[in-house]
Amino acid sequence: MSIFSKNAALAAIFRANASQLAAAEGLTPETIEAGVAAGTMVILANPAHKDVTPTIIGQPAKVKVNANIGTSMFVTDLSMEMEKVRLCKTAGAHALMDLSTAGDLHAIRGDILAATDLPLGTVPLYGVAQRHIAKGGDPSDFTVAEILAEIARQAEQGVDFMTLHCGITRRGVELASEGGRVTGIVSRGGSILGRWMRRHGEENPFLTHYDDILDICLAHNVTISLGDGLRPGCGADAGDGAQWEEVINLGRLAARAMERGVQTMIEGPGHVPLHLVQGQIQGIKRLTHGAPLYVLGPLTTDCAPGYDHIAGAIGGALAAYFGADFLCYLTPAEHLTLPNVEDVRAGIKASLIAAQSAETALGRPHAAGRDLAMSQARADLDWEAMTELSLDPDMVRARRAKHSQEKECAMCGAMCAMRMMSVESFECPTTGEAKTK
Repeated sequence: MSIFSKNAALAAIFRANASQLAAAEGLTPETIEAGVAAGTMVILANPAHKDVTPTIIGQPAKVKVNANIGTSMFVTDLSMEMEKVRLCKTAGAHALMDLSTAGDLHAIRGDILAATDLPLGTVPLYGVAQRHIAKGGDPSDFTVAEILAEIARQAEQGVDFMTLHCGITRRGVELASEGGRVTGIVSRGGSILGRWMRRHGEENPFLTHYDDILDICLAHNVTISLGDGLRPGCGADAGDGAQWEEVINLGRLAARAMERGVQTMIEGPGHVPLHLVQGQIQGIKRLTHGAPLYVLGPLTTDCAPGYDHIAGAIGGALAAYFGADFLCYLTPAEHLTLPNVEDVRAGIKASLIAAQSAETALGRPHAAGRDLAMSQARADLDWEAMTELSLDPDMVRARRAKHSQEKECAMCGAMCAMRMMSVESFECPTTGEAKTK
């Protein structure tokens, strides 16, 4: 039986949106249907998220970009977070995640869902842990019943995809903690679950109750983003036993979800040296049956605080070229503080550049055509076309504003290479005299 026959909500979404999805991706409806049925594509859309734009993640659809927002226990500015929500759409992100850990999380999530048509992701474990911290307890004091209730509550609210750390095991925690890692477990969700397993002496409840989670997600077409709780937190830890043990588990869990009719994505590595990116991406895709791969970066160097959006874009371009499908942005605030609105803009644009670079290299017509059109516009000194073809038109307008009446850019002026060989004469900016070649 196809996933469409098992997941009624998904089938209805596809039927209602097949032609729009095909047009947006430059694919046929049949290609999309086959990809979703094979588990190499997912359609993010919870019917309870009013007016959500169904969004495809997975090859050969376009590479997508996610932006993380949300409050923290040090910075809780709801107006800023809502401004970020609006910016995510206008800046070009295709989805966003609410990673809030402070304030009324249910209300914040409701406001975000009402304010955007972009698919929204969350990490339900944060809500459960935050409630225990607020009561003066330990973040790992939660029960299995609390976890399942939180997942169900968010699914009913309209969350489109959820990061659930189902693949981390007690053995994996031991490998990460005692296997010589430099940074141990850097995932918040992974560390909370690792603490829970050690305190209770039991296996990961997300794993032992996976079937219950599948039931909830199936009812609402919630896509499970199988979390990488043991991802490497520095280049030195990339590709160790803890990471690959979890990846193997994620592949098995993705297959189980497909059997039940639940869509899944796989979350990928965080810090990976440049020369290891290809092997990491292709290895993960192979072990997880080609499921859509959602990567954070990867960061190709650990030494760029304040510029991690650049380090992440370098890794993201390579990752997308070798098979990653969904790029989670990094901002200049990564490893330092909560990102502000300008950080969010910078992060989105950096990841869009990574996606465009990868897809141009892959020869995908929409990306290669855009690059060629930009080149022609530059040759013609067509500033209007250059602006519209750019990944950040607002930036082009702002930087160009002071000299917008000039044909050439302000750097080259009368020495413009494009005009030097293409015009018969020009007026000397110093003397006003017409010069002829």
